[in-house]
Amino acid sequence: MIINRVNLDNLFISFSAAFSGALLGFTPEWQKVAMLAPSSTSANSYAWLSQLKGMREWVGDRQIAALEREGYKIENKPFENTVSVKATDIEDDNYGTYSPMFADLGQSAAEQPDQLVFSLLAAAFATNCYDGQFFIDSDHPVTAADGSSTTYSNSGGGAGAPWFLMCTNRPVKPLIYQERQKARLVRKDRPEDDNAFHQGNYLYGVDMRGNVGFGLPQLVYGSKQDLTPENYEAARANIQGRVGANGRRLNLKPDLLVVGSTLEGKARRIVKNDTLAAGGTNEWFNTADVLVAPI
Repeated sequence: MIINRVNLDNLFISFSAAFSGALLGFTPEWQKVAMLAPSSTSANSYAWLSQLKGMREWVGDRQIAALEREGYKIENKPFENTVSVKATDIEDDNYGTYSPMFADLGQSAAEQPDQLVFSLLAAAFATNCYDGQFFIDSDHPVTAADGSSTTYSNSGGGAGAPWFLMCTNRPVKPLIYQERQKARLVRKDRPEDDNAFHQGNYLYGVDMRGNVGFGLPQLVYGSKQDLTPENYEAARANIQGRVGANGRRLNLKPDLLVVGSTLEGKARRIVKNDTLAAGGTNEWFNTADVLVAPI
């Protein structure tokens, strides 16, 4: 192939097709546990998380929740992945061998939100959320019905492999995926570019911006105890009995059990087998879906 602007443009179209096909062909998992939060600045503030409460009878003036001055912020981060194509491969019509590489660029970009979300979830026992406590903790602050300060726990304790029971059927999700810039394929493929002049390579890269953070800890129960029917029952009771600010009953219905690969079998036996191993009906059958994630 003769290297000129028209041919390089056409080549980029071909590379872009391989990239986009893999990017759009991947089915992400993060949307099951996190809400999408579009971003148009360097960071988003989520001070409103502290204001969520229920309806009350309107007696006297409205009760306005105090908005935290700073609040919980998620700062966007840039991410990139760059590859090179030899000019001699283009001249010798060997550029077709690069299609799998561009498809892999698309796959990697599509997987990035999953990696961010589930890496954060794995750190939930030691990373702060909006209320200043670890996302999974035994003493999250909350205001009681009489206006006094109290706490609630969303932790089962333990020291084994982690698992999480979540309520994901509400507008606010347990985690947040903040998107500033979708993944895009960019190029540096002019013959006069330094990389082409000095190294004889054309550069192509993916860049994207975003980040992840925690949503409402009220929607999650995390544990490192053994995943047993008894502990699963305790997790359900914990979430269903949870109250929010001012003693509001949250009416949460847990619907997703998130586990690592080592707990998949136990998770499926608890909620996906309609009968027990010893016979009889499994009372927890279909009370939650199972999501196997890298946590």
